[in-house]
Amino acid sequence: MRRFLAMIGMIGLLLGLSLSGCARAPQSPSGGSGRVTLGMSYIPDIQFAPFYVAESNGLFTQAGVDAHLRHHGSNEGLFTALLAGEEDYVLAGGDEVVQARSEGMDVVAIGQYYRTYPITIIVPENSDIHSAADLAGRSIGVPGRFGESWFGLLVALSQAGLSQSDVSIVEIGYTQRAALTTGRVEAIIGFSNNDQVQFAAAGIPTRTVPLTASGTVPLQSTVLVTTSQRLATHQDEAKRVVAGMTEGIRATIAAPASAVTAAQKFIPTLADQGGESAASATLKATIPLWTHPDGTVSADMDEEAWVAMCSFMLQQGIITSAVEAKDAMNNTATTP
Repeated sequence: MRRFLAMIGMIGLLLGLSLSGCARAPQSPSGGSGRVTLGMSYIPDIQFAPFYVAESNGLFTQAGVDAHLRHHGSNEGLFTALLAGEEDYVLAGGDEVVQARSEGMDVVAIGQYYRTYPITIIVPENSDIHSAADLAGRSIGVPGRFGESWFGLLVALSQAGLSQSDVSIVEIGYTQRAALTTGRVEAIIGFSNNDQVQFAAAGIPTRTVPLTASGTVPLQSTVLVTTSQRLATHQDEAKRVVAGMTEGIRATIAAPASAVTAAQKFIPTLADQGGESAASATLKATIPLWTHPDGTVSADMDEEAWVAMCSFMLQQGIITSAVEAKDAMNNTATTP
């Protein structure tokens, strides 16, 4: 988005959460017409392919949903339209849901989109950094102190027994390639299905280092979100929306080339030179984020993992008031 989760972090947290002090109850969604509006970040991107496929191939219709896909305006907060009743569902990070709830917003996750947290440490191929513990005394580039890149760095430091003062944190904006190749920083925190893909496409030899030695990250990535109020009054609809999204993921994984074709009417840049090949590379790197380790797809969420996330975010000061996992996520829509 371009950059999906980072832009969500920047726009959603800086704009959306800034409205939390005057948060209001959602208004009547979608004008009562029966059409369901699904919100995504403001830049169309191949990482939304399951939604493009579900809309183009009639998968939402088959699930009983009259779906309308909407990309946010560039000056719009992540949850602004949802809370104003202009959207019925929106994609957001699970960690962003928890942060929003801590600020008083009535948002709840109802289905998992990314099963794996996409943030990773990226270093030059010849770097002697091989684990998060090796970051001690090193310079690390992040877009800013917000969003999933920032949260991912906090995970890496925490799990390695390091504090922020043990490293040099450099806010580099979205200049990851220049910052790493010129030696301004020794590592960057980026997305496995975006930044690392772009380095490879540019022929820059880099490799990834996991945030934790175990591979387990105490954060939840992208989920489908609605309001508690809408979930309570539209449970059948929520199930249909989650079902359409899930079938879109399965169809995208089964036929990636067809998914790129379906995305062409949503992503104007695919017509640019190299656009399709770049999208295909990103899609290939994104597919593992949608699946369980055995390759299966489901939208159910792990409540214990959400409990761990809420605890971690409070401990790290990402949120200043406790959030109960059971309030931030609800698996009602994932059960038949």
